[in-house]
Amino acid sequence: MPATATVTRPVAPDTHHDFTHCKRLQVGVVSDTHGYIDPDICNQLKGCDLILHAGDIGSSRVLHQLREICENVIAVQGNNDCTEKWPAQEHQELMGIGKLAEIKLPGGSIVLMHGDAYGMPGRRHAEMRQHFADSTAIVYGHSHMLVCDQEARPWVLNPGAAGKSRTRGGASCLHMSVSAGQWEVSEHRAPQQKANGTAAQAS
Repeated sequence: MPATATVTRPVAPDTHHDFTHCKRLQVGVVSDTHGYIDPDICNQLKGCDLILHAGDIGSSRVLHQLREICENVIAVQGNNDCTEKWPAQEHQELMGIGKLAEIKLPGGSIVLMHGDAYGMPGRRHAEMRQHFADSTAIVYGHSHMLVCDQEARPWVLNPGAAGKSRTRGGASCLHMSVSAGQWEVSEHRAPQQKANGTAAQAS
């Protein structure tokens, strides 16, 4: 039988970021762009103080687009963010991106990861909560499914896919409004694109 590949779960953040000096933050959350970010999603991110990307970025071009919208962009690698799939001239930037980030915000903290190491959908959120119990929210990608699981703490959030690959109804993102006294999360889904690039009309 062929050997089964295993994915090592990161046990500690590669990077730490502290925004606790801010009174309130508007945070945009995206994932799974695979080299392309939907223009509607870019419009939704305007005005954000911080943008998080949960992996499968696809190319440095996406990060540059996000930095044109907001100077504070934090991203982690996904399982497709590898030297085999990124242009050779972008490998240095790729190697500077970690796999797990901790972001301290007013009123709590976020753990940011791609989530491919948590394979079983039925147990995924419970295992994430067990591993990162001290965080306020866990943000991940990989599944291309928009999810806001606020049934328990930490919250487990997935912005879905912000590109054009397997968007499951249209590119999507999350918006978080964060202060010391209150955290709020809202969902946004862009109009689904037809093959010719125009928005699909509702029947």
